[in-house]
Amino acid sequence: MLTRRTFGFASLGAGISGALATLQSCGGRSRMSGFPGYAFIANQEGGAIAAVDLGVFAVARHIRVDGAPTAVLASARNMRVYALTPDNGSVHEIRAENLTFSRRVRVAAEALQMRLAPAGDAIYVLCRRPKQLARLSLNPLQVAWTVPLPDDPADFDISPDGSTAAVSSGAGCSLTFVDLPNRTALPPVPTSGEIGLVRFQPYHGDAARAESDSKQLIAANVSQRMLSIFHVPSRRLVVNLPLSVRPDHLCFVSDGGQVFVTGEGMDAVVVVYPYYTPQIGETVLAGHNPGAMAISANPGYLFVANPKSSGVSILDIETRKVLMVTPVGAEPSFIAITPDDKYALVLNQASGDMAVIRIPNVTSAAREERRWKKGPLFTLIPVGSKPVSAAVLRV
Repeated sequence: MLTRRTFGFASLGAGISGALATLQSCGGRSRMSGFPGYAFIANQEGGAIAAVDLGVFAVARHIRVDGAPTAVLASARNMRVYALTPDNGSVHEIRAENLTFSRRVRVAAEALQMRLAPAGDAIYVLCRRPKQLARLSLNPLQVAWTVPLPDDPADFDISPDGSTAAVSSGAGCSLTFVDLPNRTALPPVPTSGEIGLVRFQPYHGDAARAESDSKQLIAANVSQRMLSIFHVPSRRLVVNLPLSVRPDHLCFVSDGGQVFVTGEGMDAVVVVYPYYTPQIGETVLAGHNPGAMAISANPGYLFVANPKSSGVSILDIETRKVLMVTPVGAEPSFIAITPDDKYALVLNQASGDMAVIRIPNVTSAAREERRWKKGPLFTLIPVGSKPVSAAVLRV
């Protein structure tokens, strides 16, 4: 039986299409058992956040924002969603309970990226004009303070214990560490090449682990194709690990033991063991021009987007084997995994839709060696113009 919820709260046409596609993918029987929440998707060219009801796999509402959103964060702590529009340096707040726009705060003339604080009580925004790092409190949403930066920023991350921010300068060939409790940027650390992504080990709620993981930073040296490991307290380089690819994308296994790297240079994923004795593990072929990645914890699968071939390669993390390659849409560029590890959500920039891969279908297909006979693609949902980022929130 189809209910009002089946068709979403708005965007009736898109809702009907999504519901019908789901029913068809289930062989005409109502066997939908989705995730109890929403995927909030930033449509860069559409100037909106699409809220997809993952219970019925249909767009519930398009929420307009002022600007071109490139990033979205979800806070389970206060049931809010935050979208960044870099061109006007603004953060937009959306109420998840009723899918409505709440407020907008302008942080700078131009911003780059944002991160949720490990404690979940604030958002940090990296700004280009002026060069600064800003902290936004969430209740209410407002700028709490800013710290000037010495060089033009490229990327940043926040340590798991919340005490340090690491900022790369890109062409400036330097790293800047920011003492967050004291709101002070330390003198830049010169690097041997252009640093792109910088990452601490992801935070998982363990205080002792957070303190340990905050002492080491992984920096992607894109000009020299290396991963540079830094000791944060001393701000010193530990080791450079040469790669066979340019480190354009990084993806961490949740236990911190492995990092997967993709980028220009090879149609492969490089496995790196960054902790204790940092070393390169192995290189695994993973489709054509592999890019963005995401990991499901149970089972342990690595999903790798192949933008040029419009597919996603799925690797078994333990065996390092490609289980299958499934077509998803034109130019897949971002992948998110639902918290229950049942669905991989793939955003296709060129076709403007979201492919939903049902992860249990991957396991069953691989077990029966039906790699090419039946893929795990569950449904395709039109979401808007140039979807580039997504966040999943349980409601």
